Amino acid sequence: MLSPFNKIIYIDEYSATPKYQQLANCIIKAIETQKLQQDDVLPSINELSFEFEISRDTAEKGYRYLKKAGIIGSVPGKGYFIKNVAIGQKIKVFLMFNKLSAHKKIIYDAFADKLGDAATIDFYVYNNDFTQFKNLLQNAKEDYNYYVIVPHFMEGAENAHKVLNNIPKEKLIVLDKLIPGVTGQYGAVYEHFDKDIYDALEEALPHLSKYHTLNIILPEYTYHPSEIISGFKKFCLQYAFTPNIIHDISQTAIEKGEVYINLMEDDLVTLIEKILNQKLKVGKDVGVISYNETALKKIILNGITTISTDFAMMGEKAADLILTKSTEHIEARFYLTLRNSL
Repeated sequence: MLSPFNKIIYIDEYSATPKYQQLANCIIKAIETQKLQQDDVLPSINELSFEFEISRDTAEKGYRYLKKAGIIGSVPGKGYFIKNVAIGQKIKVFLMFNKLSAHKKIIYDAFADKLGDAATIDFYVYNNDFTQFKNLLQNAKEDYNYYVIVPHFMEGAENAHKVLNNIPKEKLIVLDKLIPGVTGQYGAVYEHFDKDIYDALEEALPHLSKYHTLNIILPEYTYHPSEIISGFKKFCLQYAFTPNIIHDISQTAIEKGEVYINLMEDDLVTLIEKILNQKLKVGKDVGVISYNETALKKIILNGITTISTDFAMMGEKAADLILTKSTEHIEARFYLTLRNSL
């Protein structure tokens, strides 16, 4: 029986944090709270695997991580033990994203890289589901120093402020989108979605002037901030473009004299296929603007024009708020990269 370790080690099946890291974090926390002392013997790999229903590889990886950090040692034939209890107090971060994507990974990597060894991160994803979002926060441990949250919801957004207001504001950092009704002094790194698209399109106006209609492709199966639509419509009204919202580009005929703005990478592929099949010339017959900069967009069709948030900046600034204990609100940079597709 490993009854003493049942109170020390907890593996959360719903956490996006790798299980080996959860194992290591639990042992580090037990040392910090003096539940484990110098020279205390740890469970064997087999015992960990059996008792906590994790693979031997996971258990070994967790122990390797702790050995590399100088926290535990091992003696052949005798097993693992606590080697060093003089470890620095790390900042504990509860990080929760609405979904996984290439651009969310950029935020995560920049955030984790900037924090470095100063913090441990428990990572969760709630898939734009408000109920899951609420449950994950309600079940979260109370010993986190910070809760860093991206709040986007398919439904239930009107109640999000109530959940966020239960978090001590000195521990709260909101990423990507500000939520009305959240009170107090808290940190934030946010996008200004309606202003961002308006300003980017206004900057591209000399290249847009040869077109008469602007289409924005918004699939109904996924979430997008409504402010993007309001900024898009405001620009079209201000500069006398016909605005059009397309929910399914695969079922839409591509027309000359029109610009197509895509938010999803799959839609960009479909859009380009249809343009090529109709033998239309990108940048002359039709225009293409794609959300979110990627390396391939520099090359596709001699260059796709993009409008994009600086996702690396968002992650770095969120980490800075933690490291400096700031409650500043920072607007993320949003930029236009003009290429031949306009």
